[in-house]
Amino acid sequence: MASAPANNLPIFYNDLQPLSSVDHVDYRTKPVDSAPFLTTQHAIPLTVDEFVPAQRFAPIIFSAGDDSVPLLLMGLNEGVNVFVDDEGKLRGPAYVPAYVRRYPWMLAKLRPDSDDLSLCFDPTTPTIGAFEDGQPLFEDGKPSELTQGVMKFCEDFEQAAARTGQFVRDLQDMDLLMDGEVAIQTPVAEQPFVYRGFRMINEEKLRDLRGDQLRKINQNGMLPLIHAHLFSLQLMREVFEAQVSQGKGPIEAPAVEAAPEAANA
Repeated sequence: MASAPANNLPIFYNDLQPLSSVDHVDYRTKPVDSAPFLTTQHAIPLTVDEFVPAQRFAPIIFSAGDDSVPLLLMGLNEGVNVFVDDEGKLRGPAYVPAYVRRYPWMLAKLRPDSDDLSLCFDPTTPTIGAFEDGQPLFEDGKPSELTQGVMKFCEDFEQAAARTGQFVRDLQDMDLLMDGEVAIQTPVAEQPFVYRGFRMINEEKLRDLRGDQLRKINQNGMLPLIHAHLFSLQLMREVFEAQVSQGKGPIEAPAVEAAPEAANA
């Protein structure tokens, strides 16, 4: 059975196998109410389709480096996620990125010489297997309604990821991304806590765009996405304060540097 190399997989995935009507004909999936794999992930890939709903809950940033990707910042320090408890259950209102909701499924190329994508899953997940109960993945040897829904969700995700890639390329072409830095002053330290290692929209360059450039990003839908990103940055302090209240904040060092890394989508 084909399996992707574990060292070349996106975050969350430990292994990858194509779903087969032969090998997995009796497999079922169990519902879950938690995501333990999310507890130590502070920066989750986000598509442009999600900017508007996500910006009300957490900061949206861009990863450092040439191939930037949008990330939802669910914690300011590596290994900290303030939106879930130690079991991976939501602490309260939050936006759960489609990247998380897609797991343990994804579309992947099985052959390097073909662009065809196949529905695959992480076989290490405890939610899929030859269980006696749960929802079947196949019925009469054909994909069940659930499996068809999973396939549609993954296809929609791939299309959103393509739109996201184009959005970032357009930002780079207009030189609108810059290295970000956020300083948070607190009563417990004389020096502010400083967070770097990410990219953000350069508001000064945005204001100085030529009329034709501004008209272009307004007509192609980029402008609302840019504003959603900028508005969301105001939540940096709220995430910081949530870390402190949960006992996960940097309460000793006067300055901290956080560097969210890009994740393969």
